[in-house]
Amino acid sequence: MTDKKLIKVYLYTRFERMWHWLQALMIIVLLITGFEVHGTYSLMGFKTAVTVHNYVGLTWLILFAFFVFWLFTTGEWKQYIPTTRKLFDVLYYYAFGIFKGQEHPVQKSKGAKHNPLQRITYLGISAMLLPVQMLTGLLYYLYNMIPGATDLSVIAITHTLVAFLLVNFLIIHLYMTTTGHSLFSHIAGMITGWEEISETTKIQEWENQATKKS
Repeated sequence: MTDKKLIKVYLYTRFERMWHWLQALMIIVLLITGFEVHGTYSLMGFKTAVTVHNYVGLTWLILFAFFVFWLFTTGEWKQYIPTTRKLFDVLYYYAFGIFKGQEHPVQKSKGAKHNPLQRITYLGISAMLLPVQMLTGLLYYLYNMIPGATDLSVIAITHTLVAFLLVNFLIIHLYMTTTGHSLFSHIAGMITGWEEISETTKIQEWENQATKKS
């Protein structure tokens, strides 16, 4: 996309990479088993699908709590603070600029791993969609043990709706991984921790602006 010199920056720690792939695996397993429970197809059988779904769901809930603890103890929560700085530049880039071979308006850096659009998206998913999905899943699992619980149909519909939203995010996320300097550069970054970015003074400028209010 650009003929500028590329440099490698270590962005993702071992814990971040491990959590990323582990969570991705759990979400995919939950989607597969969840849709089978709903009767969309038959892959492993209803009873097995329910058992796997419940165990993976409870594991995800526990590990997510550890992830939140890690975010706040390391200060990495600052990476998710939403900002409108260069937001419309990023939106224009993904809508038009990327197809013209233009350079991404926001370079990644250690202090600002996510661009403005990613910050809003990841914050919405991590602070809203995932907690709602986990809460409704837990209510579903414990429904018979909770006296006066909300109507089961409301819980089921909400849980299924969020599942479809996560499917949409997964598809878009997979596409976005192919928009780096090469087809697999973003994926390689999440495997090794090292990401290739353009050598430009904009890196430090963006990092300073993105973190000065943190």
